[in-house]
Amino acid sequence: MLTINCIRSLVICAFLLLFGYSTYRPSNLDNICDIFLGDTDWYEASRDAQRQWGTPIHVMMAIMHQESRFIDDAQPPRDWFLGIIPLPRDSSVYRYAQAQDYTWQEFRSQTDDTGVDRDDFEDAINFIGWYTNGSQKRLKLSKWDAYGQYLAYHEGRGGYQ
Repeated sequence: MLTINCIRSLVICAFLLLFGYSTYRPSNLDNICDIFLGDTDWYEASRDAQRQWGTPIHVMMAIMHQESRFIDDAQPPRDWFLGIIPLPRDSSVYRYAQAQDYTWQEFRSQTDDTGVDRDDFEDAINFIGWYTNGSQKRLKLSKWDAYGQYLAYHEGRGGYQ
């Protein structure tokens, strides 16, 4: 007799087989037009983040390019004990935005959106817009200053100061 969990698993597997599961990864990382032509949802999400936070799309995309190369499950390397036992990673960053746990929680609480997910492009680009908006307010960095905004993003606002 099949249990509810077994039936649920079979339905999910059948759905994935029928409709496929794919994660969009752009092939030409150096051309923003090619990236957006490959997935128009990414452009719409970027445009929405720009409208909400005022950071230009190219600045947010440049930060994401540098942080994760648009890899949805990017993580820092991990050391192994005796070559077989995985040790903890040096950092809590992962996914598109490479956001630290603490900063992601701050984003969630300030935007009152507990449903955001770091492996969702729309949420990640919105996070980058939110972060650059905060850097502009705290550090007086222009939202058009891709270099300065990236340094503040990568090093943290305190490290940038």
